[in-house]
Amino acid sequence: MTALISAVVTLVLLRWDLVPGYELPARPSRNTVEGAGPPASQPPLSSEEETNIRVYNKVSPGVVNITSIVVEFDFFLSPVAKPGTGSGAVLDRDGNIVTNYHVIASARELEVALPDQTKYSATVVGQDPPNDIAVIRINARSDRLNPVPLGESGGLRVGQKVLAIGNPFRLQNTLTTGIISSLGRTIQTDSGDRIENIIQTDAAINPGSSGGPLLNTAGEMIGINTSIVTTSGGSLGIGFAVPINTVRRVVNDLIKHGRVLRPSLGVDGYSITEHLSTGLDLPVDHGVLVARVYRGSAAESSDIRGASEVAVLSNERYLVGGDIISQVDGKDISSWDDLRSVLEGKRPGETVQITIYRGRSKLEKSVLLTEVPRQRGYRF
Repeated sequence: MTALISAVVTLVLLRWDLVPGYELPARPSRNTVEGAGPPASQPPLSSEEETNIRVYNKVSPGVVNITSIVVEFDFFLSPVAKPGTGSGAVLDRDGNIVTNYHVIASARELEVALPDQTKYSATVVGQDPPNDIAVIRINARSDRLNPVPLGESGGLRVGQKVLAIGNPFRLQNTLTTGIISSLGRTIQTDSGDRIENIIQTDAAINPGSSGGPLLNTAGEMIGINTSIVTTSGGSLGIGFAVPINTVRRVVNDLIKHGRVLRPSLGVDGYSITEHLSTGLDLPVDHGVLVARVYRGSAAESSDIRGASEVAVLSNERYLVGGDIISQVDGKDISSWDDLRSVLEGKRPGETVQITIYRGRSKLEKSVLLTEVPRQRGYRF
C-alpha cells in the first residue's frame, strides 16, 4: 500500500512538471536575504541636498584645524602642556587665517592642519578679545590655500538657511546645517566684554567648531562660530556667531596694524542707576555721569566736563557735577556697555553728535573721535 501511494505522488509531481509553461519554484538559498535584490540606484538629490554638497565642496578646502598648546601648572607647580583644538577660515593666499581669540589665547605653540593633512606652525598676527577674534598666519604655498569668500551680515533674516563647517571633537571638516534662529543677540565673552548683533543659529556647533565659518547658501562666510549654550558640553541647538561685518572690520585692522583701531571719547565715570539718579538728584534716570575727562582727549577738545565735587551716597564717595552723556547719534545711552557698543561701530576720525546734560540744561556736542590711547586707565 505504501508503495502504491509513493508511486501516485511521484506520478502527480512528474505530471505537474510536464504542464506546459510550468516551472517548479527554485529552492531559496540559505544565504539569500528575503527582499534583497540588485542594489538600487541613488535616488535623485533634492535641491537642498545639492546646495549642501555645493557649499561644502566650495568652502571646506578653506576650513582648517587649529591645535594650541597651553602650558598649565599641576598641584606640584610642574609645567604641563595641554593641547586644545579649534577651527579657522583661510582669509587670503598670504596665509592669514581668522579664528576665535579664545582658541589661541595663552597658547605657547600653534599648529594648523589644512584639509589636505599638511601641517604648519602658526604665528599670531593680532588679537581682539572684546570681539573674540584673532588672526594667525602660516607659511604655506599659495596653491594650498583656499580663501573662504566673505559675505554680508547686514541683510540677514531669521529663518534663513545657514551651514557651519568646523572640526568638532577633532573630526576635521564636519558640515552641519540649520537656520538663523535670531538676530541682534548680545553675549558676554570670557574677558567680560559684550559683543553686539550676534547671530543665533540652531546649526550644531560643538567643542572644536569654534572659529569656523557660518555660511549662507552661496557659500559666503556670514559669521564666525564662537560659542554655544550647553549643559553637557555638546550642542543643544543654541549657537552664536560673530557677524561678518564685525569680523571684516576687526581682521582688516589686525592684519594692517596688529591691533584694532578703536575710537575714544576720553572719559571715565559711572553708569546712572535709579539709585544714583534719585540719590544725587540728577535730571535723567539713565546715561553716563562723567567723572573724569582725560587731557588731550576728544571729550576735552569738545568741552565735555568732568566732576567738580565729591558726594557721599550710601557710604560711598562719588565724583559728581560733571556732564551726563544721554545719547550718541540719537541712540539712548543707559550704561558704559551702551556707550562702548555705540563707539565699537565707529572709527577714529569720525564725528558723532553727543547729547549731554550740564546741570538741568540739555546741550548738543559735535565730537571728533580719536583712537584709544594705549596707556592703562583710559576707559572710553
